[in-house]
Amino acid sequence: MNNPPSARRVARALGLVAGLGVDLVFADPRRGHPVAGMGTLAGRLERVVYRDNRWAGVVFVGGCLVSVLTIAEPLRRVGGPGAAAATAAATWTVLGGTGLTRVATAVADALDAGDEQAARALIPSLCGRDPESLDRAGMIRATVESVAENTSDATVAPLVWGAVGGVRGLIAYRMINTLDAMVGHRTPRYEQFGWAAARLDDVANLVPARLAGVIVIAIGGRPTGAASAWRRDARAHPSPNAGVVESSFAGALGIGLGGTTVYRHRVEERPRLGDGPAPDVADLRRAITLSRRVQLVSAVLASAASTVGVRPRRRGN
Repeated sequence: MNNPPSARRVARALGLVAGLGVDLVFADPRRGHPVAGMGTLAGRLERVVYRDNRWAGVVFVGGCLVSVLTIAEPLRRVGGPGAAAATAAATWTVLGGTGLTRVATAVADALDAGDEQAARALIPSLCGRDPESLDRAGMIRATVESVAENTSDATVAPLVWGAVGGVRGLIAYRMINTLDAMVGHRTPRYEQFGWAAARLDDVANLVPARLAGVIVIAIGGRPTGAASAWRRDARAHPSPNAGVVESSFAGALGIGLGGTTVYRHRVEERPRLGDGPAPDVADLRRAITLSRRVQLVSAVLASAASTVGVRPRRRGN
């Protein structure tokens, strides 16, 4: 039996908060992560449908989304008391905020200990930059920028889509984000085929990135600096969404981000974000703290949004 709309919304709200709580305690599972299964599924489909054109990429994205939503359908259909648990399980599956901050903290610890090789080995877990191209300052900057961008991608965005679409919203968003990470690159192989995945990821993150920026302004400690950096610098960033979050983080922390960015297949000159000095390890730790706070606030907001339209029961006379 289906739950009435109000019960589904309450279960959704409880599940989102509970899922974040599980992520805070346990982070990502070390083995058998469902998102890795999404990547395996996508990889198999890519081998079948790959062509060097955009239409093949559209078919690829559509096929991946239909597949994961079909697989997740039994979880969505759970009703009654189990509905909140089902949403919590899906939320934990797609969130990555705690894993993000733990890896970033490990980078900071390694740099404080003077072990740059250990810090460099962690960089591929955070971003796609060539770790061998990074000195100490480059690793700090890369980690701060990754923390900022992925605070939105790994927590705020899944929670927003969970509030909008429940289990289906959570799973669909994580598949979209996974596809962008896999094929949304400007390389000879994926320039055309990955176009649909990259554009769909931009659309899916349009609202969440701006919500993350607003939260940073509200709680980051330097509201004027965060708002000014967003307004002045975000549009120069090549990503319409990462620029918002990275610039607001830079302004809130009073640091400067951007500069030469080396990937394995290309080099980009990123715009200046913020007007402060380059970040040091202490700034990295402050970015991690800010990320955790943004994640918590976004969970509260997503939970509250899930219950819009729920009317309290009237007591009898």
